This record gives sequence, structure tokens and C-alpha cells, in this order.
Amino acid sequence: MSFVDTLRQWDEAVTHVDRQDLSGALEIFLSIQEPNSKISFDIGCLHLINQDLDAAEKAFDCSIRKDEHLAIAFFQRGITFYRKKRYEESSGDFQHAFKKLRGNQLIDYKALGLRYKLYACDVLHNMALAEAQLDNWEKAQEYLVKALDCKTEARLNIIDQALQSTLKQKTFKLVEFPSKVLFKPNKHYVAELEKKDYLGKAKVVASVVPQDDFSGFAPLQPQTEDGPTRPKEPEVLRALEGEPHTVLFEFVPETSEELAVVPGNIVFVLQKGTDNWATVVFNDRRGLVPYNYLEPLEISSKSKQNEGIRRPPSRKPPTRPERRPGKQGPTLSENRNEDRKHKDAQPTDNSYIVKVHHTFTFAISLPPEFLFDMLLEKISKKLNLPSTAVTLSLSSEADEQSVISAKTEMESVWSHANGRWITLWCHTKKQTDEKPDEIRFMALHSYESSNPEDLNFHQGDTITLLCKVNQDWLEGQCNGHIGIFPASFVEEVPVNVTDKQK
Repeated sequence: MSFVDTLRQWDEAVTHVDRQDLSGALEIFLSIQEPNSKISFDIGCLHLINQDLDAAEKAFDCSIRKDEHLAIAFFQRGITFYRKKRYEESSGDFQHAFKKLRGNQLIDYKALGLRYKLYACDVLHNMALAEAQLDNWEKAQEYLVKALDCKTEARLNIIDQALQSTLKQKTFKLVEFPSKVLFKPNKHYVAELEKKDYLGKAKVVASVVPQDDFSGFAPLQPQTEDGPTRPKEPEVLRALEGEPHTVLFEFVPETSEELAVVPGNIVFVLQKGTDNWATVVFNDRRGLVPYNYLEPLEISSKSKQNEGIRRPPSRKPPTRPERRPGKQGPTLSENRNEDRKHKDAQPTDNSYIVKVHHTFTFAISLPPEFLFDMLLEKISKKLNLPSTAVTLSLSSEADEQSVISAKTEMESVWSHANGRWITLWCHTKKQTDEKPDEIRFMALHSYESSNPEDLNFHQGDTITLLCKVNQDWLEGQCNGHIGIFPASFVEEVPVNVTDKQK
């Protein structure tokens, strides 16, 4: 389970606790596959509320095993042992909790997500109670006297009452951890779980087209600060390349040369062919669109005041015009370098010209008796790819009927030609790169942290580097866990020769 999924389930379970749904919260907590020490502590607290002492003991064992410096976990397990009347083990856990305080009067767990302060006098109070249950009254009085030195004003009465009870050899009340107080995930991490719309929605700020509500991208159009003093025909569209037209119907392209448009788009027609196909510009891209899908856009001062942009008609679109056999229409490179193409690619002898469509378009010349192997070799050399990675076809889609192979008769292929010209499509397979060698580190020291995003390891462990966070911190994988760790705790080890051979 990833860190994001764990964080999301942790936050959801804590929300259920706030809603008093303890059973739902416990169910979510138990579904977390690899809980950290804080989540295990929360699970133990919920079991303790449900009086399931055995399950609570196991949960606190898991929490202590993953973070041996978590004093509050020792304190809670000591309470669990006390309720199970295992007073010796309870006294031992309270002593461990007191040692983890390291001479401090309290530990405030607010920075770790737990709104609770563990006081040294409370730990000594419970230590004295466990010893009193074992009839060690002198040791109990010793712990309570020591608690007086660590006491706070709020807990003065509790310690005094406990000391008076020991003088009479009577037990006193246990200081317990408050119910329904759990570790919560970092609120900054939780805030990043929600998707944010950083860009927002686009809106038209200024346009030369009246009543323009188009929010896409169009070629840059010059604007004027002040309008004309008297009505006249606008000339801004005339300054752009081509004639402006409005798209009436949606057009879905079938080849790479055609351009997708929707009703309402404004395109600029560069050239209209005799086969009713037009070369247009839209969103700084060129392509072919049926001309009967377009309507000339004429903007006058009268239309500015009354009509605005004409909305697309509700009738069905016209039939798609047929392309002439052997002629796929003008491509982008033909529109830009038409004269140069005819000059360079025109066959001067009996050779054949093959135009190949790939991520770019190129042409090659072949002798009349050319074979498939010769064609494949020339195209592979042009693309700088092995011949096994190249597939040729008679159409843009490489299906069984259009694919050309060594078994295909070249005479049937040349039947699709127009004169001494033929157009083919080239499809290539992705080349897999060799996997780079892994960088590994050897742990010089053991590293343990209570932060869920950190990677815990012991001295001598091998760590695989995933990425470098900054100069002082790295991200790696060790023993099936992923997290960040300080670079000063490890050193790089060379990759074994046998690993490279594998």
C-alpha cells in the first residue's frame, strides 16, 4: 500500500472516531496493510475502549516494535497489563516509559499529531500503584515521594492522596489515558490529498468577433484600443493568412492529414481543391477539412450590431466528399514546399518514387526491378532503425489487408500507384532500452524515525537508491519498504560483477 493510500485511510478512520463511529474507525484501521507505530497505537486505544485487552496488547506490541522510543505506547501497554492483573509486567512498562522521558517532566505529543502531554509524575504514580498491588509498599512510597519532585499544580492533590493511601496500605486510583484521543495524520499532508484546479476556467477577455464566447485557442488577432469613428469594414481578419470561415458541423478526421473541428470554430482557408477539400489553419495547425462543412465569415458594422456570430444549424451534416484515387490531398509539407518537392522528387528516368508517411514524410527513389527487401532496407536506413522494427502498409491503419511483407507480390502493391508514384505508411516498434544499473548503499548506522515518510533500517542493511531528494536526503527501498533517509548514514557500494551479468 502506498503512503498516499495509507494517509487517506488514516484520515478517514480518525474522522469516524470524531463522529463517534468507533466500529467503523476500527474496521478502516485494520484494513491498512502495513500500519506504522502511530496507527498501531490508535488501533490499541480502540481495542482498549472495547475492553478487548488481548487485541490491545498485540497492537501496542506492534507500535513499540516499530518505534522503541514511543513512551506513550509503553504507558498504554502498562495500563493494559494492569487491567489484566499482570502487575509485574505493568510495572516494567511504566518503568520503560519513565526512562523514555529522559529526565524531563513531560513529553508534549502535539507535534506528532497527538493532543496529549505525558507527565513524569503520572508515570511514577502508576508505577507506585503496580508495586502496591504486589505488596511492595515501601517501593510504592519511594515512587510517590519521587513523583512529588516532578509534580505539577494540577496533579498535586492526586499524588498526596495516593501517598496517604500507601501509609494505610490501601490501593488508589489508576491514572489512565483519555479515551478517543488518537494520533492524527499531518494536516498539511491531508490537504494535499484533494485535487486542486490551479488553472481555472478560461474566459474571453477581448475579441474582434462580436458576442464571442469561444474559450479555446485561436491564432493571435490584433486588437485596437479605440473603435473607429465611423462604421467601416473591419480589416483585422484580412491581415491574417487565408480567408476566415465558420465551422457548421463537427468533422472527425480519418487520416493524419485531416484536421478535427467542431461547430463554432473559426478557421482560415488557405487553399480550396477541386475535390471539395480545403486546406485550413486552426489553433496554429494545418490540415484538410471538407469545404461543405464551412461557411465564409463576413463581419460588417451592421452584423456587429445585430447578428454577431451565426450559430451552427441544427440540420444534419452533408456527406463526406470522396478523395480522388491515388491522391491523398495536399499534406502540410506540400503546402509549405510544394515547388521544392516537385523539383527534387520528380523521377528523371524509369525509377519509381515512393512517398513514406511516418512521424514525418519523406520520399525515396527505387529502380523498376526493386524488391521488398530493397524497399525495406532503404526505409530502415533512412529512419536509422533495424528492419525488424519497421512495418509497411498501404493505408494509415496496419491491418492484415494493407500490410506489406516479403510474401506480398510487388505487382499487386504497384497497382495502387498513380503513374510512377505510390504512397506508403510506415509503422515502427518501440525499442526497449537496457535497464540501468541500480545504485546501492550500505547502512553505516541504524536509523529509526517515527515519521511515516522516513525509511527505517539497521546497520549493515543494503538500500537501493530510487532518487535523490536533495544534498542531505535520499529516497530508497529496504526490506520491502520505501522512504527517505539521511545520506550521512550510508555509503555507496559498488555493483557486483555477477549482478551485471544477471
